[in-house]
Amino acid sequence: MKLLLLGLALFFFGLSLNAQMKIRDDAIINQQERMVFKSWDRKKFTPTSGFLGLNPLYWMTWGLHPNYPKQDLRPLGPSGPQTMRLGLAVAMGKATDDYKKHSDTLAENAAANYVAYSPLLSNLDPLWSLYYSDEFSSFSADYNDRFLGLGPREINYLYTSGLSLWYDEQYASLSERLSFARSLPMDRGSRILSYHRLLLECRKLRASWEDKKSHCRSYLNLSYDKEKVKKRETSMSPVAKNDIEIANKILKNSKL
Repeated sequence: MKLLLLGLALFFFGLSLNAQMKIRDDAIINQQERMVFKSWDRKKFTPTSGFLGLNPLYWMTWGLHPNYPKQDLRPLGPSGPQTMRLGLAVAMGKATDDYKKHSDTLAENAAANYVAYSPLLSNLDPLWSLYYSDEFSSFSADYNDRFLGLGPREINYLYTSGLSLWYDEQYASLSERLSFARSLPMDRGSRILSYHRLLLECRKLRASWEDKKSHCRSYLNLSYDKEKVKKRETSMSPVAKNDIEIANKILKNSKL
């Protein structure tokens, strides 16, 4: 009895060992290798057709799919969908890099154009800092001292004649145009040309104002002398006038 039980135990243990043994099927292995990475080898499609294609197992297996062994259906094959997706991903990655480089170039150009056109950096321009700033400051100082060297009579004449108002209007117009040239967006060349034109007009206005002041002084001196002579003539007595007329008549007759 003990021997029988021992034999049955060994029998069932052997069955369990056989059940746990790894089953190897070449057809399954070949199919797994074909679908993943290995070449699509028609010779490994089993069962084969046999002599004159008379193998019934071949027709039972591949009869409904006769073209399957002829088509490379690997996802990672040369024309497989996964290969196509990977290639497309690489191409899209390259296109993305190209777009990024292009956008970076546009951003750099935009920044350079902004710096070139922006009025925020006009104070840092070397020509403005070293030359034009001092010239326009000098013109403003001349405007503030526009009555320097003139007396009350000359200043009053400039106000009453409207010359001072004309100078104020011209100065305000040039100041406003200078403010526009410094605050509006434009390229550096146009901004410098605007400075140059305005500076020439400022110098012309300054020379014109100095000329008007000089003529004003001369005109007032002549007017003063004329009034002085007129007052002298009106202040003379009739007897003195008669004496002058008699003297002029004598001189006239003596010439005859």
